[in-house]
Amino acid sequence: MTVATDLLSKPNESQPTDQTQQQPTMAANKGIAPIKKQYLVESASKEKDQQVEAPTATAIETEVSAEFTKEKEKPRGQNKNRRQQNKNKAHQQPTSSKLCVKISLGQPCSFGDKCTFSHDVASYMASKEPDLGPRCIIFDTYGQCRYGLRCRFAKAHTDAEHRQIKDEEKVNAQILYAHNDFSRDLMIQLRKKQVKFERSEEFNRIYGKDDATQTSDSPRAKKTRVSRGSIDFRGKTYLAPLTTVGNLPFRRICKGFGVDITCSEMALASNLLQGQQSEWALLKRHSSETLFGIQLAGNKAETLGRAAELVGRECEMDFIDINMGCPIDMAYNTGGGSALLAHPSKIQRMVQMLNSVTDCDVTVKIRTGINSSDNLAHSLIPRIESWGASLVTVHGRSRQQRYTKYADWQYISECRQSSVNLPVFGGGDVLSWEDYWDHLETQKQADGIMIGRGALIKPWIFREISERKVWDISSTERLDILRDFASHAMEHWGTDTQGINSVRRYMLEWQSFLHRYIPAGLLEVLPQRMNDRPPAFIGRNDLETLMASDKVSDWIRISEMVLGPAPADFTFVPKHKSNSYST
Repeated sequence: MTVATDLLSKPNESQPTDQTQQQPTMAANKGIAPIKKQYLVESASKEKDQQVEAPTATAIETEVSAEFTKEKEKPRGQNKNRRQQNKNKAHQQPTSSKLCVKISLGQPCSFGDKCTFSHDVASYMASKEPDLGPRCIIFDTYGQCRYGLRCRFAKAHTDAEHRQIKDEEKVNAQILYAHNDFSRDLMIQLRKKQVKFERSEEFNRIYGKDDATQTSDSPRAKKTRVSRGSIDFRGKTYLAPLTTVGNLPFRRICKGFGVDITCSEMALASNLLQGQQSEWALLKRHSSETLFGIQLAGNKAETLGRAAELVGRECEMDFIDINMGCPIDMAYNTGGGSALLAHPSKIQRMVQMLNSVTDCDVTVKIRTGINSSDNLAHSLIPRIESWGASLVTVHGRSRQQRYTKYADWQYISECRQSSVNLPVFGGGDVLSWEDYWDHLETQKQADGIMIGRGALIKPWIFREISERKVWDISSTERLDILRDFASHAMEHWGTDTQGINSVRRYMLEWQSFLHRYIPAGLLEVLPQRMNDRPPAFIGRNDLETLMASDKVSDWIRISEMVLGPAPADFTFVPKHKSNSYST
């Protein structure tokens, strides 16, 4: 994309736009975003008398090698080389070139000469990459930086003798970053199978260990039909649990725009029980998350129950959500995720067991069905209600549809009507406050709405929903949102080189959705629709044009405005297929 050097020229300030005052002058073609003529590439080129390379709005086009391109041509599934492509050589450096953690903090190393990391501070500082800025978010918040000399903002808390500076007042305040930060001892106990699960064992002792031992009308099943019902979910905005992109820093951004309910990324029950630190890290809860749930996934009630009992004992959360809607092959082929929809007896066992082994509300997330021709959610919901769930959320697509086609809100309405008292939330294709209130108030199709991709494309959608206004947010304000994300993310993943690289990758994962936002001021007809592809267009300034690009190289360029230059060997391949338009 050809962009002028002054990316912040002609900034446009955000303006609320009332839909009722907008008089469309053209009918929107189905599947094509109705962008005003003056912003289309052909018209703009004539006015500016210059060639503009505009985004193509097709599925994400990544700049990868010929070998990787051949790999992408394989039918179905994610690119198996994505993880390798995203690796940075900085992570593969020998330990001898990295500074010892203790030495970087000005403390003696307990390993002494046996330590495999460098203790040569002068040599490390001479070869260290330059600082990225004058202030360190971790030092500013907590009074000391846990990365010491390794921090990419080390000058903010280091004196001329390379000694670490502390703000004793903030250190003594012991400011808590996040809840659910687990000890290494717990991980070791799990790996050694030293953790006891008394409530799960009691449930199995009374009801048996076979997933299929109970029917919905059995005397034993009736004993566990208890809904906690302590949370009033109805009418609250709900940010969907989103794998990878629904991380804690992103949830903080959405909380800043007013979302009510947040949920962790999907955590695999088996990985939690094995003491995998990376899986437990997904369960962290920020203090701003006032109504927070943890989503668990598994293919066996016994495993899921033990994980839920442990999570209920160790974590601060308000509810546990069971994932029964994940469409990816990895989950489906092992009998988890949406595959559970074909096994009501397993669903029954899971819901009843979680109600028995935890003291919080248990919710369920499902899809319309497995195959597009066989909707079955409406028949499951009354049974899920009788088994004790506090909420069920229906994604308006089948497993077969993944994220393509339009969400079936008429069927979601049918599902809601099948419930007696159980709140039924819907989800799919909500990208505006008009969509939200139309489903919720006008057509009364659900008791609440879960928003996923809509929040990734425009996280300020929650503010628009509460104010019932479209916000024509400027490109500079959108860049400020990315800066806020970067601050949250550095606090979360760290300010050393490895942490900054992680921040950049997660920011780019988000940008693979964020670039799909079409500024409200550019649209002939409001609101923007989820599956409407924009024709080639330019923005009202160069930064707005850059932000609409679907090229990874441009996303990296935007990240450099926030995080400084990317490493020379830095590569990125987006993880999610759902970031592209349906085909």
